[in-house]
Formats: sequence, C-alpha cells, structure tokens
Amino acid sequence: MSSFETLRLAHSSTVDRVVEELRRALFDGEVEPGTPLREKALAEAMGVSRSTIREALGLLVAEGLATREPNRGVHVTELDPLAVHDVCAARAVLETAGVRRWDDAGQTTREGCRAALRAFAGVAAGDPTPAELTAAHLAIHRSFVALTESARLVALAETLTAEIRLALAKVDRIRRNAGAQVHSHETVVDLLERGEVEAAAAELAHHLADAETSMLTALDLA
Repeated sequence: MSSFETLRLAHSSTVDRVVEELRRALFDGEVEPGTPLREKALAEAMGVSRSTIREALGLLVAEGLATREPNRGVHVTELDPLAVHDVCAARAVLETAGVRRWDDAGQTTREGCRAALRAFAGVAAGDPTPAELTAAHLAIHRSFVALTESARLVALAETLTAEIRLALAKVDRIRRNAGAQVHSHETVVDLLERGEVEAAAAELAHHLADAETSMLTALDLA
C-alpha cells in the first residue's frame, strides 16, 4: 500500500487546499516522519500538477513540517533526541520568562492567556482532529511567551514550535488525555491569578519537562 493512498483532494483544489490535505495526513499520522514527499507520486495521488505540489511542499518546508536536502529531495521532518531536548530547553526559557512577567504584562496580554485556555478546553471537550487539538494546545503556550510582550520572542517561539509540531501531535494522539492536559494548563493560570508567579513558573517547567519525555518516547528516541 502506498503511503499516499489515503490522500483525497477535489480536482478544483488550489495550492492551499493541497497544503491543508498534506498537513492533515501528517498530523493524523498517515504519513510518518522521514517519508519522502515525491512530487510525481503526490501529484498522481491528489490529481494536481507537479508544479502545484512543488509549491505546496515549499510551504510545508517553510513551516518546518518538511525538510529539503540536497540529493535527497523533500521528506517529512524527523527529529533526533538532541534536537528535541534543545527545542524543549529553549521553549522552557521563553515560556517561563513570560509567566514571570505576569504582574507586569498588560491586561490584554493576560486576557490572551485566559482566552487561549478557554479555547483549549473547548476544543478538548469536543471531538477534535489531531491538528485541531495540537493547534489549541500550542496556542496557550504561545500566550505564555506573549506575556513577555516582545514580538521578537514570540516569533522565535513560533520558529521553535514549528520544529516539533509533528512530535507534539503524535504525543497527543498516543496519550488521548486532552482533559488532563487542560487541567495542567489551568493549574499554571490559576497560580498566576493568585499571584503565585514562581509556583506557576515551576509548574510550567515541570509540564514542559514531561512533554519532552513524552515526545522522545513517542518518537522512539528515548
């Protein structure tokens, strides 16, 4: 069975629709990390031109979901243990720096954390796709970095997140514990609301360390 036989696309689709369908397959785990993304095979499976596939793959590479290498072409991004650890360490620095600025951050920025938490809880309570759950999960972590009120740090966090989105999606699929994840983030925000900033930073650091272990296990890298 071809890796791409589950892909479906209407003939009227654009590059954006191609990218959307490829993202779905990646986040649903239908196409695994390291899988070559061949233009010809994808074009035939999705009923579009190779130029459309080429443009779509360029967007996936820009998002960090795919990697282009000389003499190897494009393949689904795969991670090694050192990369996972490095990204998680950097995320911890950015996010804990954000929560430590809770008292100094503006009301709008703090409300962004509350809104992200409510949105995550709402998604988790439904029947989300892996991509939807991961997006909502990452949004609350982005809101923690946003407490720094630094556009550059938020952009850096986005770049880091792009490197591990597929790993996080796999963890969410394996764990199937969205409710527990919501509770963990609620704990951080509740501590902040009570003025226990250092306790919130410690709780977040613990959460991120656990996420690193889970990613390594999910990727068989532990």
